[in-house]
Amino acid sequence: MIPRYSRPEMTAVWEAQTRFRIWFEIEAHACDALAEIGVIPKKSAEAIWAKAGHVAFDVARIDEIEKVTKHDVIAFLTHLAEFIGEDARFVHQGMTSSDVLDTCFAVQLARASDILLNDIDALLAALKRRAFEHRLTPAIGRSHGIHAEPVTFGLKLAGAYAEFSRARERLVNARKEIATCAISGAVGTFANIDPRVEAHVAAKLGLAVEPVSTQVIPRDRHAMFFATLGVIASSMERLATEIRHLQRSEVLEVEEFFSEGQKGSSAMPHKRNPVLTENVTGLARLVRGMALPAMENVALWHERDISHSSVERMIAPDATITLDFALNRLTNVIDKLLVYPANMRKNLDRLGGLIHSQRVLLALTQKGVSREDAYGFVQRNAMPVWRGEGDFLTLLKNDKDVSLALSAAELDDLFDLGYHLKNVDVIFARVFG
Repeated sequence: MIPRYSRPEMTAVWEAQTRFRIWFEIEAHACDALAEIGVIPKKSAEAIWAKAGHVAFDVARIDEIEKVTKHDVIAFLTHLAEFIGEDARFVHQGMTSSDVLDTCFAVQLARASDILLNDIDALLAALKRRAFEHRLTPAIGRSHGIHAEPVTFGLKLAGAYAEFSRARERLVNARKEIATCAISGAVGTFANIDPRVEAHVAAKLGLAVEPVSTQVIPRDRHAMFFATLGVIASSMERLATEIRHLQRSEVLEVEEFFSEGQKGSSAMPHKRNPVLTENVTGLARLVRGMALPAMENVALWHERDISHSSVERMIAPDATITLDFALNRLTNVIDKLLVYPANMRKNLDRLGGLIHSQRVLLALTQKGVSREDAYGFVQRNAMPVWRGEGDFLTLLKNDKDVSLALSAAELDDLFDLGYHLKNVDVIFARVFG
């Protein structure tokens, strides 16, 4: 991923030096287990840690070796032997390349997940704070993009909070599913390595043991992981799109923070554009697009092939780095979001009281009017208002059929905005506990 959309902590997870350090730890922990069960000398296992436990691996040197070997793990092992010397013959005993690659991948994905979980926690905290801030700030609810009935801006944010709470739970489950270790040798039979080695390495790295690795960890785990990232990205796009719509000039209920010195357009000095949420929308598309290749990786040939490898080398860093950046950006948007209650109230009043039409409909049925007739009475008074020809409450009071069922005072009560918001606290209790 390009530096513009990268943050250092997540980028570090995927750097070559990090990868080679994890490879070394897998090999060294395996040697410890092999020494414990008497396969290799204990002094050799100790020497491996002593000679290479704190070195900085030469990435350029490994790349140089790989140009000859055409094999990345062999290139690494060759370079490792340059540090360790004679005891290097005990490294990689009974193991195969996928043992190292897949177990390392599990560690990296687990670390990336932890960063993403922290990102989601920060977004949840911002959403909760702003939701309570605007718990009773009235705003118009829209369906099909058309004014429907009143909500509060806090309810909008509470809905996003609930959605990202589900996202967090999904990611916790995806992290658990992806964090598995495979040290089972060629075709996964443990023919040349004891299963106790796998158990030891798994425990040291904080991983579970893969029940059947077939030489590679089954890619259904990875497919679910990247699908989860895609769903999180979709939730981010949903929230970003809501903000973009609410920032439109003719709506202007909220607005991204516009810093001093910021410019919105090279041509039009007045412009204040929703560039951050537009950016989040674009990044979400990228993350979502990486879920399908992960699903196509599931169907590998027999016990293993490497058709998945090139895919994962691309999508794993890009998906996690992109999502990390986008989550952080969205959190900052919510944290600094400018909210305009006066404009929300202006928009609530824009349709001349039509937002109370359901209340009038229901009140008429409660007075004995059939639903079909009640709907007709309300609609025939609503349509002129829709065309800008009058005030809804006044028209209803002057309608003979309506006035036979409802008094002027009863109609006034039906236009009380607070009625629509009376259960906000109930919803907040469900979301926030």
